[in-house]
Amino acid sequence: MKFSLQKSIDEFSRSECIPKDISPDWHCETRDVFQARLERMSGELIRLGVPEERAYLFSALAGEIGNNSFDHNAGNWKDVPGVLFGYEKDTEGKVSLFLSDRGRGVLETLHKVDATLLLDRDALEVAFTKKISGRAPENRGNGLKFVKNVVEEMDIFLDFFSGNAHLYLCKGEMRILENKEKICGCLAFIYE
Repeated sequence: MKFSLQKSIDEFSRSECIPKDISPDWHCETRDVFQARLERMSGELIRLGVPEERAYLFSALAGEIGNNSFDHNAGNWKDVPGVLFGYEKDTEGKVSLFLSDRGRGVLETLHKVDATLLLDRDALEVAFTKKISGRAPENRGNGLKFVKNVVEEMDIFLDFFSGNAHLYLCKGEMRILENKEKICGCLAFIYE
């Protein structure tokens, strides 16, 4: 992945402030700002030449992950509320997007409904492969499975970090690795 602000995005996941070189437009402090930016992304990707169906699938992926941030962290942000959300199309025509929040993360969210989950990597595996929701008893819990399926269908890449776990999804292969550094909340990169 060649995201031009990769270092700053990583820094946001590990610090308590928004790096200065991140555009203020990328910080969506509330859900309505995030939704407006998400709708704008689809139109911009189409205008940049991304086929309409593919642009909407990128939007669906970002929507699922970004909405999870607001659904599971409202009132529980560690420090900076909301989601950092950005996207770009590089000179080779490849689309990259990222989402980062400083919320509770997957393990803390799912541990409320499954106390056997003790490790970040186990929580990520469950979140991406089983129907479970940190908002039980609401009938939810398929969002990240949807993300996994669409990433596989589009033949693109996903790097998803939470706590000290890193989930990598590429061409139908899902690997979960342990990260040396622990991040706050969740960080996702989706790219062609």
